[in-house]
Amino acid sequence: MKHPGNREFYAYWEEKRAGAAAPERGDLEPGPVRHLLGDIFVLGYDATAGFPVRVAGTRMCALLGRDIKGQSFADLFSGGSRHDIEDIIGIVVDETLPTVAGVTAQAADGATIPLELLLLPFSARSRTPLSLTGLLAPMDDIPARGGVAAFTLTSWRHLPQPRVLRKWAVIRGLTVYEGLR
Repeated sequence: MKHPGNREFYAYWEEKRAGAAAPERGDLEPGPVRHLLGDIFVLGYDATAGFPVRVAGTRMCALLGRDIKGQSFADLFSGGSRHDIEDIIGIVVDETLPTVAGVTAQAADGATIPLELLLLPFSARSRTPLSLTGLLAPMDDIPARGGVAAFTLTSWRHLPQPRVLRKWAVIRGLTVYEGLR
C-alpha cells in the first residue's frame, strides 16, 4: 500500500479482527480513525444493485462532486473495470480477503487522477446483510476540478492473510488440516 491513510486503516482493521478472518462491523469504532472518515465508505454486498454505497465520507463525495450514498459503487467504474471491480468485491466478501487497488479517474478538465482503493471485509453474521468497508484516497493533492468520473482499475492485489492450521492425525495414513478453505 502506498497511501498512508490506507496503511493506517488497514492496520486498525487488522487490530480489530484480532486473529479472526475479519472483524465484526460493530468492532470498528470511528474515534481511532476519525481523521480518515472523510475517505472511508461502506458498501452493501448486493451485486444486482451494483454494490450500493451505504456510507460515504465527505472527502470522497467532494472528490466525486456529489453525494453518492445509495448509488452503485460499480457504476463509478468504466468499461471492463466495472466487471473487474464486481469480481474483486465478490472475492473480498466471499473469501474474506482484503484488497488494495490502483485506480485512475478522469477529472472534468481531462486530467488523469491517480487514486488508491482499499477494500476490507466484515465478518459475516446471520440475519445481517453482508457489507464491506474501504478507503478511497487520491495519491496527490488535487485542486477542485468539478468532480472526477470514469474510474479505471490499473492494478490490484489481495493482501495475504495468515492462516491458522491445526493438524489432526485421525488414523494412520489420514491427516486432516483444519483451517484451509
